[in-house]
Amino acid sequence: MNFSRQALLGIGMIIGGSVMLYAMVQQIGTNDKPATPAAIVEKSSTEQTTVEPLTTDIETEKRILAQKQKERAARVAEQEKRAQQFLAEQESAEAKALAKSRAENQQYVANAMPAKDEDTKVENSSTVTTPTVQARTDATTNTTNDEKQKAQAAEKEEAKKAAQQAEAKKLADNKKRADAKEQAEAQAKKEAEAEAEAKKKADAKKKAEAQAAAKQQKQAEEQASKTAAPTAPTDYTVKRGDGLIKLARQYNVPVEALAQANDISSSTSLQVGQELTIPSRKQVERLEREAAAAKKSADAKREAQQKLREARKEVRETDAKGSFGVQVALASNQSSADEVAKKFKAAGYQVKTSVTSRGVRVIVGPERGKVAALALKDKINTDSQVDTSGAWVLYWR
Repeated sequence: MNFSRQALLGIGMIIGGSVMLYAMVQQIGTNDKPATPAAIVEKSSTEQTTVEPLTTDIETEKRILAQKQKERAARVAEQEKRAQQFLAEQESAEAKALAKSRAENQQYVANAMPAKDEDTKVENSSTVTTPTVQARTDATTNTTNDEKQKAQAAEKEEAKKAAQQAEAKKLADNKKRADAKEQAEAQAKKEAEAEAEAKKKADAKKKAEAQAAAKQQKQAEEQASKTAAPTAPTDYTVKRGDGLIKLARQYNVPVEALAQANDISSSTSLQVGQELTIPSRKQVERLEREAAAAKKSADAKREAQQKLREARKEVRETDAKGSFGVQVALASNQSSADEVAKKFKAAGYQVKTSVTSRGVRVIVGPERGKVAALALKDKINTDSQVDTSGAWVLYWR
């Protein structure tokens, strides 16, 4: 009876262990399925970049090429990053599966040992009455040792299988990563060739445009040399039907330069017999430079005047407190200060002088609020009539 019970227990333990080992193998196989990020990586690696057509602006084409290089580098970096992340997740899952398998095997052995020990104790207690019970106890002990060895062997086999599967997955992942890298390099090479071809076409186009521009400039210079202004000033007597515009076209000089060279207005009507001077090419260039400088000075003065008006309006709206002036000179004596003040008064400024221990100050103003005083200082510094650039703001007493 005791022998049959022990045999049934052993058979039950073997069947239960087999079922648990089968369940563990199925679970490990489920965890070994490849994750979806690999598909994402392969999909990302197969993306194609459409080369946009060349534009007529060379600088725009260069910016487009630089932008494509940056995008390609970003895609390659993203693919490598995803591949590394996928490998890390694979290794982590394999390690967890292996640890879980070992823990379940140890738990199985630990749960099986107490039942076998109880059977051994029962058999040992039965040896007190009959010698045959002792023989059965030895057989049960041997059976338990065999089962323990089988369980250990099964655990080792499972661990070996898990290690082999992990190695196989690692090799497969390495192969996928190598394939992805190879595809990325091929794509990069293709894009580099396309960019080189586009750059070559752009350079050829730029060269052709430069040659056309040089040819056009040469033609313009030849045409200008035929109708250029005289090399030396020329005297001219006005005839019937002459006008400034007609003479300007005849001698290829600007109307403003012709009028300025003769100290008349560009809208002045000419009289028959009037003597005029046709300016030379150098005189025309000098007059044009002077006219451009005068225009620039007038624009700066007009802008400064506008800022001054806006600053005064702002002061009125904010009701600023305090009065400020703009010191334009520090003369050594009153006579010199009066000369400076006279020049500023002629330009339309309100000027006062103030004697200090360091000299006689010449002050323009006053202005209510420092904002308006700063705007007045800028206007003075850009006014060609007073010709000063050292004005600065001070508090008006």
